[in-house]
Amino acid sequence: MVALDVKGREDALVLANALQGSGCWLKVGMELYAYAGPAMIRELRALGFPIFLDLKLHDIPTTVERAIRGFVQAGVDMINVHCSGGYEMMARAASAVREEGDKLQVVPKVIGVTVLTSMSEHQFKEEMGVQRKLQEHVVALARLAEKAGLDGVVASAQEASEIRRNTAQDFLIVTPGIRPAWSEADDQMRVLTPHEALAAGSSYLVVGRPITRAENPREALERLWLT
Repeated sequence: MVALDVKGREDALVLANALQGSGCWLKVGMELYAYAGPAMIRELRALGFPIFLDLKLHDIPTTVERAIRGFVQAGVDMINVHCSGGYEMMARAASAVREEGDKLQVVPKVIGVTVLTSMSEHQFKEEMGVQRKLQEHVVALARLAEKAGLDGVVASAQEASEIRRNTAQDFLIVTPGIRPAWSEADDQMRVLTPHEALAAGSSYLVVGRPITRAENPREALERLWLT
């Protein structure tokens, strides 16, 4: 999944055209959605890409349920909420996604964000004040998400193997913070290479800047598997 973290439609389409036919997904996050809105999703889908809408919804259950119905109507293939919103919020989001998807005859996957990959163990404990270990917290949220009916979670590849041991075989693990050996970590803290992430049990890998800021994005995408 290539993260299109760019400021507008034109930049997104340049990258999409460069990657067309590669077999990758495109991730539309908060930045691009703020500039281009739902129309961007339809344009990218028209180019043949599956779309992961990464807005990390986190609000009271009723608000999330109502909002997520609209996002599903935009034609996404995957959407996410924050696991920390709790069981009821996740359960109602999952139900809403499936109800709206049934109407469209295409049901997107709905997944839950555990702990952002930009956060370190130190920040998690000292700044957030959470007493249990970060990995324990991530696994607990993943199990809650599965119980609520979500299809999977977003988590660091460093926690993927433990999530895999504690959830069903078909439970999805989407992992940001993927960095090939030849790239910089940037603001990501809990990172692994593509091969390490897949070996740990990741289902989908999210890669942004190593591809989108490369001189040749298509070549950078293909180079991911060389290290």
